[in-house]
Amino acid sequence: MKKENSTAKHRIYTTSVASVYPFYVLKAEKKGRTKNEVDEILCWLTGYTQKELESELKKETDFETFFAQAPDMNPSRTFITGVICGVRIEEIKEDTMREIRYLDKLVDELAKGKEMSSILRTK
Repeated sequence: MKKENSTAKHRIYTTSVASVYPFYVLKAEKKGRTKNEVDEILCWLTGYTQKELESELKKETDFETFFAQAPDMNPSRTFITGVICGVRIEEIKEDTMREIRYLDKLVDELAKGKEMSSILRTK
């Protein structure tokens, strides 16, 4: 078995947000939620406006760049806790991976029927 280089980046970093975005929307819509709610989550998390978000999707920006260039990462995102993909979010050391998992967790909460005020940590 080949040992991975500890400095090697996870494949998701170079994956375009636009290629995963339809799956976020599909997951939400299957549970009666909307694309607009997914967009609201993305904008809340990153500080992108709707227009900027659409531009990043159109440019097929990769996840690493998307988060690195985010205008204003929401400070309340640190209140997002729990397990996603079998990993406790609070224990993820790598910043970009933690940001990606925050997004995954928010979309999961949306699909599970949580109120937007709860998802966006405004309660």
